[in-house]
Amino acid sequence: MMQAAAANAERPLRVGVVGVGVMGSNHARVFVGLPGTELVGVADPDRKQAEFVARTLGCAAVTNVEELLDREVDAITIAAPTHLHRDIALTCIAHGVHVMVEKPIASSVDEGREITGAARRAGVTLMVGHVERFNPAVEAIKGAIRGEDILSIAITRVGPFPPRMSNVGVVIDLAVHDIDLIGWFTDSDIVEVQPQLSSAVAEREDIALLQFRTASGVLAQINTNWLTPFKARNVTVATRGKYVMGDLLTRQVTECFGFQPDGSYSMRHLSVGHAEPLRSELIAFLRAVRSGATPAVTGEEGVASLEIATQCLAVRSSKVTPAQRKVPRAVAG
Repeated sequence: MMQAAAANAERPLRVGVVGVGVMGSNHARVFVGLPGTELVGVADPDRKQAEFVARTLGCAAVTNVEELLDREVDAITIAAPTHLHRDIALTCIAHGVHVMVEKPIASSVDEGREITGAARRAGVTLMVGHVERFNPAVEAIKGAIRGEDILSIAITRVGPFPPRMSNVGVVIDLAVHDIDLIGWFTDSDIVEVQPQLSSAVAEREDIALLQFRTASGVLAQINTNWLTPFKARNVTVATRGKYVMGDLLTRQVTECFGFQPDGSYSMRHLSVGHAEPLRSELIAFLRAVRSGATPAVTGEEGVASLEIATQCLAVRSSKVTPAQRKVPRAVAG
């Protein structure tokens, strides 16, 4: 078995990006600006696109991950289409290269577990790109509810139909972000799902109203669709001591507290940072590579979110009874 690529703090980490569409191009752009990091190259079967990104950023352009691995990279981020994640990730891991893979981790839970198992056995860092955790507004919400007795969470993530072609619906494309956030906010597994899905104008579901209960008793709901003419990203969290409202687009977070018997309460706007979420995410990934510490979003967490999303789709298709909607605790690898 090959050992994980050494993360030598005395030399720049050599990194590469596989898949340089919109998201992957941004990965490459951020890498170029990070200290102690060298963008070795980008890989994409669309040679014209790969060469455009490479020329802009001053790195090599190749057409596949094998050619990128030949350039002795330490770490790779995978922003290719989801159905390619498994094969690309396993190839990188087999070469002892650290991996960050965009959400969802894979096309299926089984493929996700295969990736996490391979990374664990090889001793390489595996992180999943749930970038919303690094949104400064989300971080402010997390800080505001830390130590609180959380009662409920409501998340709205809506917008127009995406111009890009997609082989998934809103649950995998959008709601998986918020499934991850519910687990992260509550530090608890989702144990019950109650989805309502509809395909109004698209082939796959384009409306989803999802309800959950966590093991700790928190009630949560996600409202997501591709039918709203504008984007909206809102989170509200109710605890026994406060009510927190966050707009993830404008990055405004408001906290209501000090509730009185007469219905009065106090309100304040929380301080929210200005960091680019993707930059913060990639810094966290490279920090885990260098230190060997547990990454901010583990492969197991990525699989758990995908498992819940998949369960929402399965409940819809099979129309199971409420007693069948219990979701077992995610088992790693």
